[in-house]
Formats: sequence, structure tokens, C-alpha cells
Amino acid sequence: MEIYTSGPPTRRTTDRIKVGIADFAVGDRESTLSTSGLGSCVGVALYDDRVGVAGLAHAMLPHGEGKSDEAKYVDTAVGALVEAMEREGASRRRLVAKLAGGSTMFEFKSTDESVGDRNVDAARATLAALAVPVEAEDVGGDHGRSLELDGATGTLHVRSASAGQQML
Repeated sequence: MEIYTSGPPTRRTTDRIKVGIADFAVGDRESTLSTSGLGSCVGVALYDDRVGVAGLAHAMLPHGEGKSDEAKYVDTAVGALVEAMEREGASRRRLVAKLAGGSTMFEFKSTDESVGDRNVDAARATLAALAVPVEAEDVGGDHGRSLELDGATGTLHVRSASAGQQML
């Protein structure tokens, strides 16, 4: 299995695949995909149970159409992640999504939505356009999160120093 990230694909050398900020990766049933430092960023976990292909994106900003760094933006990162998963045998029709992050980490005096809210909205809209259902979410709030996606089960483990742990 090739590991797809925002850089050139590399071969897996371990069962743990770290996903950086503005990055995404694809793994299989033997993989655990992890990312940390989700504040206003949104983590999008995708899973195809039939073939055991899992994917995780850590995107920073909502929209990047026409921009070169596709993994940095929610809308383009989700599309690229779906395509990478399809190359590994996943079917878009079988994918389910789980979302985490999108916090409001800082208060600004503005009438606009926070970056976290806009990231979550962009993730939901992009997944809806791709007909990928969102199965579970842990979004919003004012705390950071770390994620681990279990490639064997599709379970998304969400950890936060201030909000504890949960499994989606």
C-alpha cells in the first residue's frame, strides 16, 4: 500500500502513520493514522469498511480552489483524500466520514463566523457534494484535540486535555 500525503507518496514503514498540519494520508487495516494540534483546523476521517481503507486529513482553512497546496484547505483536501483512497480500492459509495476539531480558540470582535466554524461548514458541504455521509462529529468548543483513526475498525479516538477522550 502506498501512503498518500500532500507530498510525494511514500511506502509505509510502520503501522503508525502521522498526519501533519495541512496534510493527509491513507492507510489500511494494519494502520493507525494520527494527528495532533487540531484547534480551528478540522480533521476529516474517512473509512471504507469493506476493503479496510482509512484516510485522515488535517486541514487549516476552508476553501482553496485554484490554490496549489491542496492539503491545506478543507474542500481540496477532502477531494484529494477521496481520490487517494479510491486508488487503494475504496469506493466513494461506501465511505463514511467522521469530523473533529473546528474549535474557536480565540475570541475576536467580529460578526463573522470563526475559522473553526467555517472549516466545519466546508467539510460538511464538501462531503455532502461527494455523497459521503458524516457518521459522527466532535466539533466546535474552545479546546484543542488529537486524533487516532484505527484502520481495522474505523473508530476515531479523540483526545483533549480539557474535554477528555471519546470514541467516534
